[in-house]
Amino acid sequence: MATENSSFVTEFILVGLTDHSDLQLPLFLLFLVMYIITMLGNLGMITLIRLNAHLHTPMYFFLFNLSFIDLCYSSVFTPKMLISLISKKNIISYQGCMAQLYFYCFFAISEGYVLTSMAYDRYVAICNPLLYNIAMSPKVCSNLMLGSYLMAFSGAMAHTGCMLRLTFCDANTINHYFCDILPVLQLSCTSTFVNELVVFLVCGINIFVPILAIFLSYGFILCSILQKYSTEGRVKAFSTCSSHIMAVLVFWGSFSFMYLQPSSAGSMNEGKISSVFYTNVVPMMNPLIYSLRNKDVKLALRKTLRNIFYRK
Repeated sequence: MATENSSFVTEFILVGLTDHSDLQLPLFLLFLVMYIITMLGNLGMITLIRLNAHLHTPMYFFLFNLSFIDLCYSSVFTPKMLISLISKKNIISYQGCMAQLYFYCFFAISEGYVLTSMAYDRYVAICNPLLYNIAMSPKVCSNLMLGSYLMAFSGAMAHTGCMLRLTFCDANTINHYFCDILPVLQLSCTSTFVNELVVFLVCGINIFVPILAIFLSYGFILCSILQKYSTEGRVKAFSTCSSHIMAVLVFWGSFSFMYLQPSSAGSMNEGKISSVFYTNVVPMMNPLIYSLRNKDVKLALRKTLRNIFYRK
């Protein structure tokens, strides 16, 4: 009997990352450790930025939001992924699958725009340092974050709304470890042309616009560094951007590989491997990248730990 959304399927079966039983336990332990590191790293970054006044700057305002997004982002699918590695049959309800799809799209898109805002922040800091306090005022920073979340909301609504219009008849086995767009589309017994068009347009906009903005920002940064700075100044300027560049390359590289190709191209197994990078590795790496390579964060960590032990 069909449900209200015209779907005959009431639940889906998630295949998981692998069907090799001898790999499931090692992968479970690996991703469990990665998830714990992700939680501790991002919660630690949020706490440090919140407690230390010298980190209340535009750069760390964006980093605070990035850590919050990564914290939520990894929690959307990692617990279900861990269950799939130790369960014989991993089931997710139709409503749960659509909710997972929505929040995955929301946090993935918002992370892309936060990384773009951080690139703009570095551009202003290096190319127009005298205007930094005006160009990156609290109001501007808040508007950039509001714009990031609005773009994420609209993109997630577009993907999820188009998915809800589809009918799923008999096939209910998703060849993935979470409800990703392309694997779910393959199960529909109705035309997915509109959905594929939306994927192409929405993902194209939310990938190319941020990447273009980031490239332009770093193009201007590179020109400014080569023209205005001494050798020592160039090294210092590049070091302030290196962490952000690493985060951008890992996130956009894996994300683009998955979505900027036709749904029929490649195997879904390759897509699952690519997905691991932007769903598990990126949220774990971001706090490590920004903490291990950042003197301000190290200073804030030492100060916070000293205050904790001093009170004890």
